[in-house]
Amino acid sequence: MSAPVALTIAGSDSGGGAGIQADLKTFAAHGVFGTSVLTALTAQNTRGVHGVHVVPAAFVTAQLDAVLADIAVHATKIGMLAGAPVVAAVAAAVRRGGLGPVVLDPVMVATSGDRLLDAEAVAAVREDLLPAADLVTPNVPEAAVLLGAAPATDLDGARAQARELFSRTGTAVLLKGGHLTGPQSVDVLVGPDGETLLRRPRVDTTATHGTGCTLSAALAARAALHPGAGWAELAGPARDYLQSALLAGRSLGIGSGHGPLDHAFALREPS
Repeated sequence: MSAPVALTIAGSDSGGGAGIQADLKTFAAHGVFGTSVLTALTAQNTRGVHGVHVVPAAFVTAQLDAVLADIAVHATKIGMLAGAPVVAAVAAAVRRGGLGPVVLDPVMVATSGDRLLDAEAVAAVREDLLPAADLVTPNVPEAAVLLGAAPATDLDGARAQARELFSRTGTAVLLKGGHLTGPQSVDVLVGPDGETLLRRPRVDTTATHGTGCTLSAALAARAALHPGAGWAELAGPARDYLQSALLAGRSLGIGSGHGPLDHAFALREPS
């Protein structure tokens, strides 16, 4: 039997904490073989994004075609897409099929606050790509943008917005609650099987760079490992992996801004 394969379609983070780099680390930590399609190169570190070079849409398609012509992909994670032409190219590939379950992380703003998606591209994600995905994983500000609404300020508001986004698109929604307040971080999963709340203790750390990338990649990895499983079954273990990576990331000491998670926590010797 061949190894399970996951594909990440995302931007590169030169600092190594998010994007393609975080996704491939997460795939490897789950025992999944990772393939990749780069949509953008970023000059980036733990303090911010200093430049973005967008990959031409035609070359994004060429990368996708090359992977799919030779390798069976069992699940796909989509992250930073950078521009409307790239969104259109990726949406067309999703509609053609062969990507397995598709997890869309609608990356719009970096942890540092840097804008990563322009208005035209946001509209393309909302109208063209989102309805074609199987699961979307927005944070509170991203869910508001996708709905054209004010950001939720509490759990009830987040639950309402997750339900509304699922109702509009038919795509399952995991709305991440990290931007809300309280001792617990509560994510809201809404899909065909109803609503599930994922509660984890809030982690006191500044090493949060790449949390969204890591969670969506973990979901794709687990979908590749467990064909046919529902999102409610996959989300808990994926969230547990993120929690452990967050906790371990506090001791990495990488950079002077928002440091990365420790994706390889399970491989490190106890101190």
